Amino acid sequence: MPIKVGDRLPSAKLFEFIEEEKEGCSIGPNPIDLTTEIAGKTVVIFAVPGAFTPTCSAKHLPGFVEHYEALIAQGIDEVWCLSVNDAFVMGMWGMLSGVGKKVRMIADGSAQLTQKLGVGLDLIDRGMGIRSQRYSMLVKNGIVELFNLESPGAFEVSSAQTMLKQLGTKS
Repeated sequence: MPIKVGDRLPSAKLFEFIEEEKEGCSIGPNPIDLTTEIAGKTVVIFAVPGAFTPTCSAKHLPGFVEHYEALIAQGIDEVWCLSVNDAFVMGMWGMLSGVGKKVRMIADGSAQLTQKLGVGLDLIDRGMGIRSQRYSMLVKNGIVELFNLESPGAFEVSSAQTMLKQLGTKS
């Protein structure tokens, strides 16, 4: 059963590719403790079935990059793109997609968080392994406030535009 509004996000170890060395972060993949990283923040997390896949690259990720400033204006601290890919792939996808500092490209390489959220998508027969269903969520201090889960193969409710409309009605 998928996570739902009102639930606390589970603990998970995720990874992010860091292009510039900074205090506590070396260049390359760096571990992220989800619970620590989201504490005290309002974060929009959207998940895609795979980096570089058609809908993800043409619509989902670009929508959140395009509407980043509008999301921040609604009180969002960070926007994360999550995928069951490794941090190198997520980092390169972000670089080639021009996300800059707008969207954090977060890797759930072993589908640890995806499985805990109950949103795994079995694409083994298609040669892609276990992936994530497409969704978007609003998380405040670790609690899910909005959750938009797509039907397999669909892109109808998890867009940046949908999130902005929902945020506008919450104000």
